[in-house]
Amino acid sequence: MDNPFLVEVSRGRLVESRHRGSVSVVDADGATVLSLGDVDRRVFPRSAVKALQALPLIQSGAADKYGLTDEEIALACASHSGEPEHVRVAASMLAKAGQDAGCLECGAHWPMGEAANRDLAAQGGQPNALHNNCSGKHAGFICLACSTGEDPKGYVSADHPVQRMVRESLEDVTGACHTPDKSGIDGCSIPTYAIRLPSLAFGFARFGTGSGLSADAKAAAERIRKAVAAHPFMVAGTGRFDTKLMEVLKERAFVKVGAEGVYCATFPELGYGIALKADDGNARAAEAMMAGLVLRFLPLSDEERAAVEVLAQPVFKNWNGIEVGGIRLAPELLG
Repeated sequence: MDNPFLVEVSRGRLVESRHRGSVSVVDADGATVLSLGDVDRRVFPRSAVKALQALPLIQSGAADKYGLTDEEIALACASHSGEPEHVRVAASMLAKAGQDAGCLECGAHWPMGEAANRDLAAQGGQPNALHNNCSGKHAGFICLACSTGEDPKGYVSADHPVQRMVRESLEDVTGACHTPDKSGIDGCSIPTYAIRLPSLAFGFARFGTGSGLSADAKAAAERIRKAVAAHPFMVAGTGRFDTKLMEVLKERAFVKVGAEGVYCATFPELGYGIALKADDGNARAAEAMMAGLVLRFLPLSDEERAAVEVLAQPVFKNWNGIEVGGIRLAPELLG
């Protein structure tokens, strides 16, 4: 089946681009709240599940053993922009485990943040693994390995004890099997597992409420949510969608981008989990879809609504500041 068009991009009075997508909203009992498009097609959630991958870091006692701060726990869930504060916090996590950037196996790339990228280049610097948007997650993996007495070398491999713990955590929370035949290799070299959107949404409903989780998993999920709400900058960075939305909503919403147009979220007060995919992998479409779901489901103050509406249906201006178009969401998304 063809997924519905959920996002339109206009120029003047005409539609210039359209984005198809699929959406699953599920409550903590597994009941469907909203389903749009082919939600049973498996997708690789990629970075959207970093918070679920961070659960063993808390449950194992590694975070307490190394005295990880809320900033550091938030960075373990991040796809950060490689700004100086992100780099500093990732290095701090590694140092607490007696390691350094040479232990990271995520690879190096230039900072995702434009200002950070330009500053590093202007200083004649070169990016290292700490600038990788996944360095916080990988620092968490290294802390987990060291705290359990495992050699961190090769921690990105599917058969390393760290990745086995992470896979088991994903299976426990989502209720879906993560098997080699449905796996791939993520951009940062760890395994990623294709999963149906309702299973992803169910996992985030449980992550947001603790329903059906063990006592220690429930406590770990709450600790992660609070850390991210207190430090939303660490999860993304300056001007980024996740940071801007969670600066406004704090503990009322946890949202996390994944690659190729995937987004996941939980609205704890409603008990809802959300998973969506923009078919063409376009980030602007996925962000607008997620903001639209916030508008649809969460009771918002006038100030909150105004901030979210700018993210859901932004106006586009050209380099001279002239309004040229914008994004519109499909009625079935907004309800």
